[in-house]
Amino acid sequence: MRSDWTVFAELCPSGPSWTVPWSRIEGEFAWIRRLRGVPQDAVHHAEGDVATHTRMAAEALAAQPSWRELPAGDRVRLFAAVLLHDVAKPDCTRTDPDGRITAHGHSRRGDLAVRRILWELDAPRAWREHVAALVRHHQVPFWALERNDLEQIVLRVSLLASNRDLAMLADADITGRICGDRDEVLENIELFREYCAGLGVLDQPWPFASDHARFQYFRTPGRDPGYAAYDDTRLTMTVLSGLPGAGKDTWADTYAGDRPVISLDAIRTRLGIKPTDGQRAVAAAAHEEARVQLRARRDFVWNATNISRQHRELCIGLGAAYHARVEIVALEVGPDALRQQNSGREASVPEAVIGRLIGKWEAPDVTEAHRVRLG
Repeated sequence: MRSDWTVFAELCPSGPSWTVPWSRIEGEFAWIRRLRGVPQDAVHHAEGDVATHTRMAAEALAAQPSWRELPAGDRVRLFAAVLLHDVAKPDCTRTDPDGRITAHGHSRRGDLAVRRILWELDAPRAWREHVAALVRHHQVPFWALERNDLEQIVLRVSLLASNRDLAMLADADITGRICGDRDEVLENIELFREYCAGLGVLDQPWPFASDHARFQYFRTPGRDPGYAAYDDTRLTMTVLSGLPGAGKDTWADTYAGDRPVISLDAIRTRLGIKPTDGQRAVAAAAHEEARVQLRARRDFVWNATNISRQHRELCIGLGAAYHARVEIVALEVGPDALRQQNSGREASVPEAVIGRLIGKWEAPDVTEAHRVRLG
């Protein structure tokens, strides 16, 4: 069995039969085998457990003429997405007091799970993040026109993945199940396609006037995406993001130059706080140091893990309030290198802590900042 991301190309259906090799897929992926026996709401999933639905969705995708016409690489990537779209259901499935089975939050949890799985398979970043974005938003086309935030979602997807792919994934998802409202949902998916085509983002990204216009759009509900926001930034705040051992300290030592560096590791050492302790005092001290630099309109570097969007927003929101230009440097290494580099640090982070952080890892993207640099 293959142990890297190219296994998806080997398993992807091809002509003339376009057959889904399900037994090979189950043998290859432990996360597929976990779907066996996971129950679903019989109203929307009368076909049975999550594994059965995933197989049917994969077969539905392989039967789509539009999918078969895609370039081979695009077919493989979308096939990976359909295999992974419900990967988090085992962790999210609950039965409520009335006996109804729900899987609330499985799309967001799926995004996190996909990132870890594909990172461990050494998938290229852009390929991995394309699949993760599709999984995170795979239910959006079902009820798209009922969402007040639809425009922001489709513009985000246009930058990170493809709304064409998202609609095809949603089509396979609903076709690969037995439910009474299938025709209604398929009509909604078609309306989603028309909506995206009308905006010009079905097959291409939205052309923001500038980095600052994009930054402000995703921070401002109701803003016109065509508005060319005046760039009133006064300094550059560089936010590092990466798991422990990914090379943040090395980057700061190499590239910060004469810019001040706010290091959470240094603050922890100064305050005598361990990585396993509560971090509130560390965060408070870092924010106060940042305010000093922001008030002085001085470029600086913020060196912390910042692995979740929520934690990055605490930094980015503060910078935005002071009219900072926000640059994120997203640092990554593979699993083996990460653990080796972490163990070689003077103050290594416990393996259990790294495992928890990987489970919360959301890669930075261009909807969060003026610029995202990969390292």
